[in-house]
Amino acid sequence: MEHVRKVSELPKAHLHLHFTGSMRHTTLLELADKHGIHLPDALTSGEPPKLRATDERGWFRFQRLYDAARSCLRDPEDIQRLVREAAEEDLKDGSGWLEIQVDPTSYAPRLGGLIPALEIILDAVDTASRETGLGMRVLVAANRMKHPLDARTLARLAVRYADRGIVGFGLSNDERRGMARDFDRAFAIAREGGLLAAPHGGELAGSASIRDCLDDLHASRIGHGVRAAEDPRLLKRLADRGITCEVCPASNVALGVYEKPEDVPLRTLFEAGVPMALGADDPLLFGSRLAAQYDIARLHHGFTDAELAELARQSVRASAAPPDIKEKLLSGADDWLTAPVA
Repeated sequence: MEHVRKVSELPKAHLHLHFTGSMRHTTLLELADKHGIHLPDALTSGEPPKLRATDERGWFRFQRLYDAARSCLRDPEDIQRLVREAAEEDLKDGSGWLEIQVDPTSYAPRLGGLIPALEIILDAVDTASRETGLGMRVLVAANRMKHPLDARTLARLAVRYADRGIVGFGLSNDERRGMARDFDRAFAIAREGGLLAAPHGGELAGSASIRDCLDDLHASRIGHGVRAAEDPRLLKRLADRGITCEVCPASNVALGVYEKPEDVPLRTLFEAGVPMALGADDPLLFGSRLAAQYDIARLHHGFTDAELAELARQSVRASAAPPDIKEKLLSGADDWLTAPVA
């Protein structure tokens, strides 16, 4: 049997993980039982639900399942458990830094309002980080299905709580709906407040949605961004500017963006010099966590250990981690690569 370095031991950063989607399946079932919530069959089987979001009906089903899972998070203890377990799972996968993404308005009705919900989330992240040793911060994401004024409110709130662990501002949900430029003021507020801009683009919509994120929102990272591979000029622009794409291979396949893992254009982006940060997106619904994304790169795209180490370094460089943590993780990736294979 061939001996290979374990990707779970490769130090890395995790920059694309959604809040409810980070939940363990066993935790979902236990919380549903705790609160007397009936879950759809697709969430109780133990197998990832069959999804395809390339049409509106499929995306609606995905959102319905996500909303059902989110409805099980009803009190501060539930939030604390979710964050703690997300940290534990990331540590098992070699992550030394996690930026978890959340729209607090989705949790506000059950947690006493928008500000209490955000404070509960931030307290949970701070506690989990101290107790597990994993560097953790929060990226607040607006919902592009809601009014842009709501996004401005969230941006102001995110800036207000930047000293409590918020490092970035995003824009999630179906990028085929609405226009990026409608949210330009919200992103300006966030950037002026020192937050990095990381909107979703180039997943369900094509390369034009990535250009909109760059031109209208001045993105410093792109959530997904994988369909930049369809536009060589855009690839060059991303590479020249060092814009990192938070690529989530298992998610891309689960949602039908690509048919098979080998179809995800990891090689195209990597060889064009576009920085990537592999992410798990929503492990609850897609069935795999962070290390599995590196396994996809190795098994389906022939990434060598040296290339995997470079992917890990790219994730660290693109993170909002402080310099000492970046240095530790970058050094750890070098050590992983030079250590003898067991």
